[in-house]
Amino acid sequence: QLQLVESGGGLVQPGGSLRLTCVASGFTLDDYAIGWFRQAPGKEREGVSCISSGGSGTYYEDVVKGRFAISRDNAQSTVYLQMNNLKPEDTAVYYCAAAKLLMKLSAYQPEYWGQGTQVTVSS
Repeated sequence: QLQLVESGGGLVQPGGSLRLTCVASGFTLDDYAIGWFRQAPGKEREGVSCISSGGSGTYYEDVVKGRFAISRDNAQSTVYLQMNNLKPEDTAVYYCAAAKLLMKLSAYQPEYWGQGTQVTVSS
C-alpha cells in the first residue's frame, strides 16, 4: 500500500518546539517534491513549506519563515518539519504531501496525502 505517514504532533506550550516526520511507505520519495500543509478548525487547508526532490530547494510561507525548517533524508524516505517558537496560531492538523512536480503541490493536487498529525500550541 502506497502511503505517507506523519508523526510527531502533540501539545506544546507557546515558544516550544516540535519536529514532524513524514515517512513514505510502499514507495521511495527520491523523485517527489514534498510539501507540508496545515488545516486549522474552520479554516481551509494552507501550504506551509515545501522541498524539492533533491533537497536543494526549499520554500516557506511568510508566517513560518525563520521558525520552521524543512529537510529530507531520501535514503530513509523521510521528510522532517522542525517547528520552533511555536505560536497558538500554529495550532492545526499538519499534513505532508508528495508530488512529482512542485506545481502540483502549489495546486493542492499531489499524488499522495498523509493522514495528518495534530499540533496544538497552548498554555
